[in-house]
Amino acid sequence: MAGKREAVRETVEQAGGIEAAVAPGRRVQDPLTGELRRRAILPLLVLHLINEGPSYGNKLMERIGAMTAGVLSVNPNTMYPLLRQLESRGLIEGQWEHPERRSRRYYVLTDDGKAEYARLVEDVRPFLDSVKSSIDQIVQEVYGR
Repeated sequence: MAGKREAVRETVEQAGGIEAAVAPGRRVQDPLTGELRRRAILPLLVLHLINEGPSYGNKLMERIGAMTAGVLSVNPNTMYPLLRQLESRGLIEGQWEHPERRSRRYYVLTDDGKAEYARLVEDVRPFLDSVKSSIDQIVQEVYGR
């Protein structure tokens, strides 16, 4: 049991620690979702969803919110700069649904985007497994399930 508790502590520390989340005078940020954003989770999810088929910013935000049950909420100030960054890196390609009106910009993965997606799938998995294990340990400790 002590080893499991240590694993939970280690994950919280890697995520910035509880103190970093609630320190006076600092912006409060959840250590888990903050770390999820820093660990390329959002680009992974965006590339994953676009890999399933062309999509646009609002739809991607909705799907990520639904997929994560709101734990990882994404707003336009996060999504659209990320899409522009992925496009400038040649990982996705965007086209306007109606070029004359610039209504929705649909994105598809490029070959480089497919390669980056495969890399992220491998690189991010250990972190996600660690978070899952830590959450499972917290639930087990508190609720005995």
